[in-house]
Amino acid sequence: MIESGSRTPGVSAEDFNLPPGTALRIEVPAPALRPFLTHYFVLDSERALHDGVVNWALPTWPTIRLIMTDAPMTLRLGSRTYDPIPSVALYGFTSRARQVTTHGGVTIGVGISPLGWARMLDVPAERLRDQVVPLSDLMPQLRVEALRRALKASDQAADVAPILDAFFHPFLTNPLPAEPAIAALMRLITDEEVHDIRTASQRTGMSPASLRRLAVRYFGFPPKTLLVQERFIRSLRRMLLADEKPDYSVIAQTYFDKSHFLRDADRFLGMTPRRFMMRDNRYMLAVMRAHAIVARAAREDAATRAPPDNHPFTLAV
Repeated sequence: MIESGSRTPGVSAEDFNLPPGTALRIEVPAPALRPFLTHYFVLDSERALHDGVVNWALPTWPTIRLIMTDAPMTLRLGSRTYDPIPSVALYGFTSRARQVTTHGGVTIGVGISPLGWARMLDVPAERLRDQVVPLSDLMPQLRVEALRRALKASDQAADVAPILDAFFHPFLTNPLPAEPAIAALMRLITDEEVHDIRTASQRTGMSPASLRRLAVRYFGFPPKTLLVQERFIRSLRRMLLADEKPDYSVIAQTYFDKSHFLRDADRFLGMTPRRFMMRDNRYMLAVMRAHAIVARAAREDAATRAPPDNHPFTLAV
């Protein structure tokens, strides 16, 4: 298997608390790419121990996933089933938990922010929400194939981040007029003090109609859906990382009561939190922990460094 960890200083893979027979890397993109790409990740597992294992993932922003193994993987997302998942796939903005059946081996992924979607992909986000498509449907096929070859020939560990930086940099150089508004909405969605459209509209200086058009175009869903989903996912993460049993004291204070939270659970998980927590979520929880650990270490490292010089990015086709 790959070597678990991160190139980010101060990160120890032991703190990920990975299940037996699994490995994980979380990497931070180059500084110039961080507004557009949230993180890189490499997942690995031993086939002998994880053949046919079902893993769950929470609703999230878009990701690109490159399956390095020849073993097929199956995805269930709402009413859709992808069997097999394309070997290089784009997952759109999702509003439902997804269920993935794997058979061991390496998968490499890239998290995409709404700003990254705006710069890289000339397609409305709503058109691909809760869907998975081959990346070559949206980006040049020869370059996508070259990326997979480069990753396949690498150590699929420490080499991954520079290769991904090199691939994505040319797609992220041209700013768009809508970017200040997109960035403002990104901040609002993650602000625990914002939970209604009136406040969001006041903070952005946009009318509710303009805010909705922006959200649907670059975030896949109306702003109300984004705010409700973020509140639920934030509360569920706290619950998942706090205990093995649901602790409703950690959910957002803006929930009227437990039944209000459970309605959102049915909407975004398709089940109750208790039922979800009864599943084998050890790997998902390890990924959540690792992402938080690397993000914190990256912030601390950035605070001690001067802004880096620009450097060239190249990737042969």
